[in-house]
Parts: sequence; structure tokens; C-alpha cells
Amino acid sequence: MQRLGTVSRTAQNLLVVRCDDADHPGIGAEAVDESLSTVGRVVDVFGPVSRPYVAVTPADGVRTTSLVGQRLYAR
Repeated sequence: MQRLGTVSRTAQNLLVVRCDDADHPGIGAEAVDESLSTVGRVVDVFGPVSRPYVAVTPADGVRTTSLVGQRLYAR
């Protein structure tokens, strides 16, 4: 399991996650929270190379607004 980053905000029903460093998971990686519950899947990587942002499409039933400020992980 790999640290993904912290959810900074939501935009157009996507979670925008700020990565901790340049090492980020690939598109299609599963995003989970601290309790290992599936949050969604990585659909895009954008921004600066040194610390990019990752867009995560939420899984069914996930409340995106409740995840702002939470740390996510990639599995």
C-alpha cells in the first residue's frame, strides 16, 4: 500500500488529492481511506511534477465532502 496524499477539495464530483511527493500511483489505482474502505479510483494526474495532484472518481455511496482533509492511500 502506498500513501496517496490528502484530499484538498472536490470539483465536478471528483476528489482532488495533493500528493505527498513526486511518487504517485498510476491511473486506475484503487484509492482507500485509513480504515482500508474503498473510496474510488485514480482517473488523472496533473499539476507540478515535484508534487502533483491526483483526481479520484468516488465509488458508489461515498460522500465526497466528508473526505476533504482526509489522508488517502493507494492499493
